[in-house]
Amino acid sequence: MADSAEAWERQPGESAAAWEAFACYRDLGLSRSISKVADTLRKARTLVERWSTNHQWVIRAEAWDREQDRLWRAERQQASREVARRHARLASAAQSKIIAQLQQLDPSRLSPGDVIRWLEVTIRLERQAYGMDLAQAVPTNGSPDIPDVSGLSDEERRARMEQLRRELESRIGTLGGEPQ
Repeated sequence: MADSAEAWERQPGESAAAWEAFACYRDLGLSRSISKVADTLRKARTLVERWSTNHQWVIRAEAWDREQDRLWRAERQQASREVARRHARLASAAQSKIIAQLQQLDPSRLSPGDVIRWLEVTIRLERQAYGMDLAQAVPTNGSPDIPDVSGLSDEERRARMEQLRRELESRIGTLGGEPQ
């Protein structure tokens, strides 16, 4: 085989008929066989076997399979990166919306538990989008430790909500803020 042509391409000295037979063999994938090529092209099995031997079909088909696998992995990797970027943008946008809502929120309308749950969800989504370890995300054990604020005055609840807002902004800053 010449170095100038890929193994799965037509090789120097390979007749058009032999090339057609190889292409048929190559494209059969896992079910490829000399017999199937001979039957498909209505050629004598001995002729197809000779072409296969002379033109190294097995080696060339393996090279083709490796190349197809490489291309498939590269395509999946690119798609995975695009999904991660999209999810990161969505998580960041959700966090921004939550922060904006928190800044305008009447504390009596949202419990600290609600704030914590929203924070956990958005941080988890952002960390997943960047492939970060979820075990290091905001720790949860199914039911976060939420203080009872029902006995607090409106002023105390506002102060608690302001404290949670600052904590939320601090945690977002710790994660690197919004992705570019």
